[in-house]
Amino acid sequence: MLGRLFLPTVLLLLAYGFWVSPEFQIISAGIVIFLLGMVYLERGFKVFTGGFLESLLKKTTNRLWKSLTFGITTTAVLQSSSLVSVIIISFLSAGLIGLGAGVGIVFGANLGSTAGAWLVAVYGLKLNLLTYAMPMLVFGLILRSQKEKNLHGIGFVALGIGLLFFGIHYMKLGFEAFQDVMDFSNYALEGFQGVMVYTLFGLLATVIMQSTNATMVLTFSALAVGQLTYDNALALAIGSNIGTTITAVLGAMGANASGKRLAVAHIVFNVITAVLAIALLSQLKTAVDVIAELVQIDGDNYTLKLALFHSLFNVVGICVQLPFINILVRWLETLFVDPAGQGHLNLANTDSSKINRARYLTPATLSYPDTALRAMTRECAHLYRNTFELICYGIYLTGDRLRATDNLEEMVDNWVKEEQPWTIKELYIRHIKGIYADIIRYSGEIEGNMPRQQVQELFALKVACRDFVQAIKHVKHIYKNMGQYLHSDNEQIRHQYNQLRLCLASVLKLVDLLGVRRNYDHIRQHAEQLKRELREQDEQMHTTLNELIRSSQVDSFMASSLLNDSAHVHDACTNLIDGAVIMLTRDREEYREIDLNFDSRFGGEKTGTERSGPENTAL
Repeated sequence: MLGRLFLPTVLLLLAYGFWVSPEFQIISAGIVIFLLGMVYLERGFKVFTGGFLESLLKKTTNRLWKSLTFGITTTAVLQSSSLVSVIIISFLSAGLIGLGAGVGIVFGANLGSTAGAWLVAVYGLKLNLLTYAMPMLVFGLILRSQKEKNLHGIGFVALGIGLLFFGIHYMKLGFEAFQDVMDFSNYALEGFQGVMVYTLFGLLATVIMQSTNATMVLTFSALAVGQLTYDNALALAIGSNIGTTITAVLGAMGANASGKRLAVAHIVFNVITAVLAIALLSQLKTAVDVIAELVQIDGDNYTLKLALFHSLFNVVGICVQLPFINILVRWLETLFVDPAGQGHLNLANTDSSKINRARYLTPATLSYPDTALRAMTRECAHLYRNTFELICYGIYLTGDRLRATDNLEEMVDNWVKEEQPWTIKELYIRHIKGIYADIIRYSGEIEGNMPRQQVQELFALKVACRDFVQAIKHVKHIYKNMGQYLHSDNEQIRHQYNQLRLCLASVLKLVDLLGVRRNYDHIRQHAEQLKRELREQDEQMHTTLNELIRSSQVDSFMASSLLNDSAHVHDACTNLIDGAVIMLTRDREEYREIDLNFDSRFGGEKTGTERSGPENTAL
């Protein structure tokens, strides 16, 4: 009920304000123009944030101080901590950065956001911004209409800056006009009550406008013309710092568990920083006065002192909370259990009521094509991991045993029968179909926003996923016969079906070893060699089968089953090889970061099979 009444109430209050006060119209118009400028600015920066920020992230998130510096600098440049937070949430959702790095960036982003306050305090209230706004709008409109991507983006940035200047001008103009009508400083509140009330005002204003910069410009404009007291302005700055978390919270709604954890980290940091600022307000004011005197800021220049206070209490928040960041990360990791789970799929403990879904394909990544494509790459690897386990199940092995052994033939020959309570079809529906459906849906959503080259890469990834799914379906066809003939009294048919198992197990093992070896330049060479060996083995199977039939060691029913199942194994192996080639060569750097648990399983050491070298990768 309250939700339904909120919007009409706000609209009525605004309408009443417009009716009774022309000055209120000017201030409101300034706020709207400023916010529109922020929208255009963010839209323009998004053109340049894809590949550039991702490549920068790889180099700047392996150490905490680098993550902190990245957050400070990118937010200072982009002039939007909200934009940086949403971008980082999308990267975290796609698995491109770790939670610790994301938290470090959020810490830095809060300090970087104060750069905008300094620009407004130093230049925005002293210069005639209309002189600069007009040309920016003209050039921006011309460049925005260009088809070239970079020019198009620069046009949006120019339009955004021009509108920001316009908004600041009209907010300042509106408060100056209010001096002749009403003095808002008469409503100033002192002491703890004033701090709490104006902190709440700052929080609400930022939540409504979804921009700390807008709240701070409004505060600077009112402070510059004496419509707001210095102490109340400090409280508004504290409140705006809490309110800025709303954008991160909204961005995290479409994110996975990691993205939601980062939003919680943003809230925790800003709330604790605000509490510290309120508790240490008198000490911080004294520190501002001392620093202002040292850098020769006039004692009555309250706008610059407010900008200094805004930066100072964020620095205090970082210094106090930085030593506890590891504790914060460990606590965050206990929140929001990821429905997709982590690590290898354990079919022995599978939940019959649970359908696995995509782990990395979240709405938070849709706005950034480069990030979305990387999320698809990781989801393809996720699908492969489940495919690996499911095919092992289909040939009566387990993924753990296959990864741990160096002697596949011995493992296949000495297998022990275990109860398998589920059919391949049931496991396919639970652990493959939902992920594959999400991949198809997600690729359809992002394809329209991608350039041609990325569309081709996206198509290749979909083909790889289709290959993995087709491999499972081929194994499904042999599952029943394999279970029957592995327990046959006929030694020859048992041996032949064990050979089929060995063939599939060898391909799975070698795909894993290619990932461990990371010998990307020879992946296609290995793949072609594997295919040649598959064809040779298929021909050998036909020759052997003819001999067995002629010698009456197998009957025609066994022979027909073996012939069909051999074809399915050949096709399944081919699908696995083709899909693995695409997955491994799509993005070499990205694949190094994909957690296929290769190194953890092999302990970072070369196994006996790997030591044999490329020339000994025989099936």
